[in-house]
Amino acid sequence: MTLVKELEPTQDIQEDVIFPPGDLYSDEPPVESELHLRQIILLLKCLEWLWRDRNDFYAAGNLTIYYSPNQLKSEFFRGPDFFVVLDTERKTRKSWVVWEEDGKYPNVIVEIMSPSTAETDKYFKKKKYQNTFRTYDYFWFDPYRLEFAGFHLVDGKYQPLEPNSQGHLWSQQLGLSIGIHQGLLRFFTPEGQLVPTPEETAEFERQQKELAEATAASERQQKELAKATAASERQQKELAEQTAASERQQKELAQEKAEKLAAKLRELNIDPDTI
Repeated sequence: MTLVKELEPTQDIQEDVIFPPGDLYSDEPPVESELHLRQIILLLKCLEWLWRDRNDFYAAGNLTIYYSPNQLKSEFFRGPDFFVVLDTERKTRKSWVVWEEDGKYPNVIVEIMSPSTAETDKYFKKKKYQNTFRTYDYFWFDPYRLEFAGFHLVDGKYQPLEPNSQGHLWSQQLGLSIGIHQGLLRFFTPEGQLVPTPEETAEFERQQKELAEATAASERQQKELAKATAASERQQKELAEQTAASERQQKELAQEKAEKLAAKLRELNIDPDTI
């Protein structure tokens, strides 16, 4: 997003202030680069896929947050690059209008920095999210320099988050870690596993299916080989038995011939031992 001039902290809104209609369209400028767009889409896609069975949250990117009637008098404030609101209805919205959402502000905000927005994200927006939004978890990320930092609201003040051994920062609100993976921010489970996109899940399932099919084919081949080996062993055993039987028959036949010859010689009064 472009460098923005933040609104000055507004005075408490009087009870008789008339709020504008809540059906307000988002009024955000285009994202600054393709990389910014890919990063926003990636965060949105991963979280919605992970929480596909949940209906108690709202996540969006590059969407205006309307939080004060005074804000409508200024064109300078721009919404977060990515934010998540918990304990709310999961439905499509034109914008996030706080006074139409039971006063709820984002629980988590991520700003994707660029040279033109870094100062705003680090100072002005950080102050706005701390003091006005009271957003519990705030992160900023520079996809070009891979600068990444996060903060958690403690007693009304942002305290820096300490990275774990993998360099990830814990989001208490999401129950997930956020860290850099292949040059972009990704979500990680408490166990440190990468939260996949739907496409990555499909690819993983395809690979698992191919692996299962290859394993099954290998097992079939092993089974067939074992059968062939067993059949060969049976054939070898039968051949050995046949050979042994043939040798016994040959031996018996030779012995029988010898005995007949000896008997014939005795009939002729010839001593067989003299032959």
